[in-house]
Amino acid sequence: MTDARRTLSFADEAAIAQRYPAQFKADWPQRAKLIGGIVIAAALFVYGLIRLDIPFDRMLGGSVRLVEFMALMLPPDPGSWEQAKLYLHAMGETLAIAFLGTLGGALLAFPVSFLAARNVVANRVLQLFTRRSLDTVRGVDTLIWALIWVGVVGLGPFAGILAVMCSDFGSFGKLFSEAFEAADDRPIEGVKSTGGSHLHCVRFGLLPQVIPILASQILYFFESNTRSATIIGIVGAGGIGLQLAEQIRVLEWQKVSFLIVLILIAVAVIDFVSSRLRFAIIGRRVVA
Repeated sequence: MTDARRTLSFADEAAIAQRYPAQFKADWPQRAKLIGGIVIAAALFVYGLIRLDIPFDRMLGGSVRLVEFMALMLPPDPGSWEQAKLYLHAMGETLAIAFLGTLGGALLAFPVSFLAARNVVANRVLQLFTRRSLDTVRGVDTLIWALIWVGVVGLGPFAGILAVMCSDFGSFGKLFSEAFEAADDRPIEGVKSTGGSHLHCVRFGLLPQVIPILASQILYFFESNTRSATIIGIVGAGGIGLQLAEQIRVLEWQKVSFLIVLILIAVAVIDFVSSRLRFAIIGRRVVA
């Protein structure tokens, strides 16, 4: 853009401001509310730091130790080719936990989510009970579910799969039901006007609208659960998290850094692939 065009643009803006002064007048009450909200949030933050007795004097020493640990981690080294193969197998186990847990949670939540959707189930008591049940399951963190299932079925990836499945069941149930409720009513009314039953309205009017959205949500959760599966492995639910916890325990920092790099690479690849798939499903083009 040339200087002349810039000058013309500024002149036009000034003319518009003079012609419509009310539109450009500062809304001081609204600004006061915004500033007040920021001040209150900052005050609560400071109060929380003081109330929790955060040891700021230890932050400097901790930063120095963190630099020392990072120096000990370089270069990343698995130790041997046999150890590298063991870690790759553990990474594959983590991906399997994330995939099976996500898929299992989605399959369980799909039929239940119909009961929580207002435009599918007319019985408000059943709908309320289903929603509160999903909230209860979703309120328990994945790590807590992992601890529960490790105690029930023992150590290993099966406990991790069940933990991810339970956690995702509550989340998927809520997201799926909200997707049903946000769907356009016109296709449903069109099916109903042709004599279709309530089941036909759901099958031919509702599902075609929400299936791409549900699929994109499942892909996003698979990407997120790959990181979660790494964490739950630390408590004995299998995967690379178990290997990571063991190497930290014996202070093998070069092996720890190798495992971290392996996790980062896997998460980055899954993020790239799942993002492309999500955009392809919902009909948006991704510019590389």
